[in-house]
Amino acid sequence: MRTVRPKKNLGQHFLTDLNIAKAIADTVDACPDIPILEVGPGMGVLTQYLTAKERDVKVVEIDSESVAYLNEKYPALRDNIIGEDFLRMDLTTVFNGRKFVLTGNYPYDISSQIFFKMLDNKDLIPCCTGMIQREVAQRMASAPGTKAYGILSVLIQAWYDVEYMFTVDENVFNPPPKVKSAVIRITRNNVTDLGCDWQLFRRVVKAVFNQRRKMLRVSLKQILDNVTDDGFYSQPIMTKRPEQLTIAQFVELTNMVNGELNKVNC
Repeated sequence: MRTVRPKKNLGQHFLTDLNIAKAIADTVDACPDIPILEVGPGMGVLTQYLTAKERDVKVVEIDSESVAYLNEKYPALRDNIIGEDFLRMDLTTVFNGRKFVLTGNYPYDISSQIFFKMLDNKDLIPCCTGMIQREVAQRMASAPGTKAYGILSVLIQAWYDVEYMFTVDENVFNPPPKVKSAVIRITRNNVTDLGCDWQLFRRVVKAVFNQRRKMLRVSLKQILDNVTDDGFYSQPIMTKRPEQLTIAQFVELTNMVNGELNKVNC
């Protein structure tokens, strides 16, 4: 059987170590008894261990060469191979509205976009696992006050608990990436209501981290350009920088911003 040529434009780095593939597959066991959707299966090194778990498994692959290979190598999976762009999919249709585990050896160049899509479908995805660039994994798992703490940290940790599982060296891939990788597991926390407007929360988080070296009283002005109330900007939290804020403080800040926006719009 002819193998698949890794394509640079798709960010493909095929895992060759079967022990690591099995270890990644086993991370889905944290959410048993629900279906599994694998993103970017390539030649199926992870798929073979996922299908052994006797759960509904579907894979989504944008590369037509990989789709042809998977159809030939895994004939039992043929009806469950989706030849589409994951980022453009309607995830509510994948398992007819059922919740599922998201997993994969994610393409590095779109890994952040994958997690933003996960957030948009958080009620469908109670568990997400897989392998990504180590730097991205560190950002996702980082705590307030650390250099890696940023947009991805706050938005994901608002709804999920993040576990940095283990680091993976470059030499277990074909071709080897220029960076180390890491395996993560993300599971939904108990939050059902964030306590603020979610879309405004996202907007605030992105705005202040885009100027992370500045105090909040400066970075917030791009959202509150019509607010001239010195009392608002003189509050103690306004002297902080974004990496100093916890999730709860970002919720508080979002509600403060919402209050000011409502004043302007009255």
